[in-house]
Amino acid sequence: MSANDSVYSEKIVYAFLKTFFTPSLSKVSRKCVLSIFLNFFIRQYRSVMFPGRIPVAKVDHPLDEKIPFVPSWITIYLDFIGFWIRTITFFLRRYGRRAYKLIGELITHIGKLYAYAAEIYRENLSTTKRPFYIAHPRFILIHLLDPHLMCIPSLHVMVAIYTYKMFARIAKQLGEEETLKEQTAEMKQGALAICQAVLYTKQHSVNCIPAALYAMVCFCPDLFPPEEAEDFSSLLFSPAPSADKAPPGNRVHPAFAPSPKLDETAREEIKSHILALYRRFLAEGKTAKSWGEPLVNFLRTI
Repeated sequence: MSANDSVYSEKIVYAFLKTFFTPSLSKVSRKCVLSIFLNFFIRQYRSVMFPGRIPVAKVDHPLDEKIPFVPSWITIYLDFIGFWIRTITFFLRRYGRRAYKLIGELITHIGKLYAYAAEIYRENLSTTKRPFYIAHPRFILIHLLDPHLMCIPSLHVMVAIYTYKMFARIAKQLGEEETLKEQTAEMKQGALAICQAVLYTKQHSVNCIPAALYAMVCFCPDLFPPEEAEDFSSLLFSPAPSADKAPPGNRVHPAFAPSPKLDETAREEIKSHILALYRRFLAEGKTAKSWGEPLVNFLRTI
């Protein structure tokens, strides 16, 4: 796969210009942006300004201490927005009007994803211990803009999973499944990298990932069925594809970033915990009154 074929080589600005100035995509794009601001930024800032109205749970786990703090992975952590926007650029530049309806669906559901996660946030907020690290300018941005009150379920994980699964679906519906198989694999590895980055940058706990996996199974079971969640969690912390396949350039390519060293015993303990907690949420969800009940109960008893 050449550099020009990589989804990571796409420009974000193209997606903004195309979606906001294409009549059939502009309405869903505006609704998506509004949902993101209302359900993530406004909801958090309101909680900071009026503390105590919504309970806040600390969701750290002892296993978090076994994961090294790797500041360089902040680039991958913050890439979760570019991750789905570059997907839009990729399909619109190559397939034009053929992709409009499918891209509209992707944009619509990204907005709905934020509203879906907010069903938990308005019942119980959550946070973790995160280091006050400002040696990297991107950490300064995080400390300034993110009050860090929406850890469960992790929107980083949810957005990354939804994007890689939708990439595969769009490729299939366009009849390009075989042509784009390398890009589809690249996207899945990119989603895994983002999910690992939330831990390496200490922005989330190991408890946040299984909550997000469960939330995604509830949100789109046809796209991300229970067995897919188990497969995805089993691949966490696995070696990335050979770095010699990575597109050239100075920027870290999330799909091929070498994983920091993690003790093998700790890695297996973390993956076992993620899988066990995910299965617990899934089992409790079968008899719950709502999909969010297992997560809210967890936050109120942790």
